[in-house]
Amino acid sequence: MPEKLRRVNADDISQEMTAELQAELRALADLPDDQIDTTNIPELTEAQLATGQRGRFFRPVKTPVTIRLDADLLDWYKSNAENGKYQTEINRALRLYMQEATKKAG
Repeated sequence: MPEKLRRVNADDISQEMTAELQAELRALADLPDDQIDTTNIPELTEAQLATGQRGRFFRPVKTPVTIRLDADLLDWYKSNAENGKYQTEINRALRLYMQEATKKAG
């Protein structure tokens, strides 16, 4: 049976690194952009730019909350959500609302 995966954060990683590696990473982080050597990184082509997807692998951090919803609203989401994932559907609806409100405000 595979070992259970656990979330790893920056503190976990830094505890496992040597002091030398931590110092090297700090030095790299402090390096100004114009001093970073990018000669071994190929330029993107127009085709790559046209088919690229922003945020494809980004997944926002989920925070468990307790929320009081009207019973009929919750029942509707539970009965209409694909594969019973009603919380995902509520999250999606709230995200769409947030994006629209942000567009109107900006």
